[in-house]
Amino acid sequence: MPIYAYRCDACGFARDVLQKISDAPLTVCESCQQPSFRKQLTAAGFQLKGTGWYVTDFRGGSAPSTGTASAPAAESKPAESAPAPAATPATGT
Repeated sequence: MPIYAYRCDACGFARDVLQKISDAPLTVCESCQQPSFRKQLTAAGFQLKGTGWYVTDFRGGSAPSTGTASAPAAESKPAESAPAPAATPATGT
């Protein structure tokens, strides 16, 4: 059930109310009993859940790249080891 924010235009009393979507909106203020209790427009709060969604996704303002990004080296092909330098014989006198 959604939580709606209400505020009275007459006295300024504010309250958050847990209501069904099908419930009629409240109109009478609990504090001053005036018929000026109105729903406020508030930002919706939600959280994405499930695999693939993280709190840090899309944070920071940079746009995701469009398929041109290179895959990590471990996924694209096996890493090749660098050849070891040739051993030089020690010259002793």
